[in-house]
Amino acid sequence: MEIALARPKLISLAAGFTDSASLPVAEARALFDAILASPKTGQAALQYGTTAGDPVLRRLTAERLRAQDHAPRGSKLHAPERVIITSGSQQLLYMITEALCDPDDIVLVEDPTYFVYLGILQSHGIGARGVRMERDGLDLAHLETVLASLKRSGELKRVKLLYLVSYFQNPTGVTTSFAKKRATLRLLREYERAAGHPIYLVEDAAYRELRFTGEDVPSALTLPGAAERVIYGGTYSKPFATGVRVGFGLLPAAVHRVVMRLKGNHDFGTSNLLQQLLARALASGRYERHLEALRRRYAHKAAVTLRALEAHFPARAEWWTPRGGLYFWARLPHGVKSGVDSKLFRSALKHGVLYVPGVWCYAADPTRRKPDHELRLSFGGASEANLRAGIARFGDTLHELLDT
Repeated sequence: MEIALARPKLISLAAGFTDSASLPVAEARALFDAILASPKTGQAALQYGTTAGDPVLRRLTAERLRAQDHAPRGSKLHAPERVIITSGSQQLLYMITEALCDPDDIVLVEDPTYFVYLGILQSHGIGARGVRMERDGLDLAHLETVLASLKRSGELKRVKLLYLVSYFQNPTGVTTSFAKKRATLRLLREYERAAGHPIYLVEDAAYRELRFTGEDVPSALTLPGAAERVIYGGTYSKPFATGVRVGFGLLPAAVHRVVMRLKGNHDFGTSNLLQQLLARALASGRYERHLEALRRRYAHKAAVTLRALEAHFPARAEWWTPRGGLYFWARLPHGVKSGVDSKLFRSALKHGVLYVPGVWCYAADPTRRKPDHELRLSFGGASEANLRAGIARFGDTLHELLDT
């Protein structure tokens, strides 16, 4: 992000920015005008809120999620009392990790996974074990192998949770099938007795609403036993406006109590004014109308990116085409390194294009070497012209490298 801001002519296909031209400026202005139109609503919005979050926003969040999951009205799994509003989904991830883990504990993660969460683990002195990815989510056979290995080594007692980016995953764009969510939770429950404590499934659904093709997949909240073991996290930042930085979580009661105490220590509660903005956006239908336009926009930008990859990338490269979200995951021929110290990365910068090296997305797992021939390309923030030009530049870089 810093490099992209410091070098305006550089085309960044790296930073996970959303589409600036699609940000709801007019909608936000109208909503703020309505909030501040009277002293009653204006003063309430400009005052402190509660630690758990605005009751209206919590109710609307629970109702929206219940509808997405096709759960019956009155579903206890989607109750507003289980919702906590956070300062972005990032704060939720930090707090649940702080609540559940101690230094030297182990968290199971997808291989590859969201590299910023790996930074949270590192900051707490927590280890990670990677579970291989397939086109529809975790490799279940490998997950069981990892759990069994940790049990044999006596390390299973250090495993506290499995972290899953379940919709249009950052970085691969993969969506986890419902069958794999069910099997994953079942495996975790099977190994709990040997662990001697609960092992939670954390479902990070930050990109769920950015689906532009295909059918939605129900969340893990609808699984048997989810009330005690599933932690669901979402955000309003990416679907509405990233500058808003408001996220949410639905937590089991035992976890909710601890996270509430941590939240109070963090900030006494998420920005009340921004919560009022989102509550009105949801209640008025503005949020949904904006989201529909945003999905069409990202569908178009993903198609532009795909055509550019087909036109400019060498035949020996491959990529995974997403059905939503912001990212393409590309794999280069073995032997072509993509890390920050690689010839490819330096050459790409020289050609004026930036990407995320795939090696950053792999945990420091002592049981395997990190792959260093993959990369993430983001189509969220770049303009269509820059997508075409950036991928053309990067394609030229790859062809030069492979030719030599």
